Amino acid sequence: MNFDLPVFDAINSFARATSWLHGLMLAYATYAVVLIGVLLVAGLWVARRSGDPGRVTAALWAPVGVLAAVGVNQPIVAAVHEPRPYRTVTNIAVLAQRSNDFSFPSDHAVMAGAAAAGILLITRRLLAWVTLAAALLLAFARVYIAAHYPHDVLAGLLLGAAVSVIGYRLLRRPLRNLVGALQRGRLRPLLAAGPAAAAAASGAPPPGPHRRPPDGPDPASTSASAVRRRR
Repeated sequence: MNFDLPVFDAINSFARATSWLHGLMLAYATYAVVLIGVLLVAGLWVARRSGDPGRVTAALWAPVGVLAAVGVNQPIVAAVHEPRPYRTVTNIAVLAQRSNDFSFPSDHAVMAGAAAAGILLITRRLLAWVTLAAALLLAFARVYIAAHYPHDVLAGLLLGAAVSVIGYRLLRRPLRNLVGALQRGRLRPLLAAGPAAAAAASGAPPPGPHRRPPDGPDPASTSASAVRRRR
C-alpha cells in the first residue's frame, strides 16, 4: 500500500528542510487531540446559545461520534496491520516516537475527521472551518513526523467523518427526543440558553415579532366594535 510513497517522500523532504518546525509539528501531531476536545466543547456552547434543540442534539452527538469512529477503526487497524513508515522505508527523517502498533487508518485522523464532521452538523460558521483546518493540519503533521503514510490519514479523515454523519442520521430522532426531555428537566440550564429553547421547554410557541399578545382583545376588532356601537 505504498502507492503514495512519492507524496510521503516529498513531505519527508520538507520535514528535513524545516528543522525549525520540528518541535512545533511534533507537539501538534501528539497533542492536537486536546485542541479537538476544546473545539467540541465550543460546539456545545454554540449550540446551547442558539437555543435550537437540533443543534444541541448534534453537539451532544459529536463527541460520541468521535468515540464511535475510533471504536470502528480498531478492528480495521488490526485486520490491515500495515507497518509504520519508519519500519519499512529507509533513510527518512523520523520525529515520531517509535511504536509497535499499526498505521492504517490513523487513529488521530479518525478522531479529527469525526470531530470536524460533528462540528459541521452544528454550525457552518467560523468554528466549523477552524475545526476543519485543525483536522487537516493534524493529518499533515502525522505524515510530517513520519508516523503515517498519506493514505493512512486520508482514510482516517474519511472514516471518521462517515461514522459521525451516518451515526447521527441513524440516531437523530431518538437523540432529539432525549434532548427535548432533558431540556424540560433540571438539566435545561446546561442545554439551553436562548428564548427559543425556553419556549420549547415550556411547551409554548417561540416568540416572534408579529405574534398577537396572548391576553386582551385584538385592537383592530375592538375599534371596529366601537364604531358599530356609535352608529
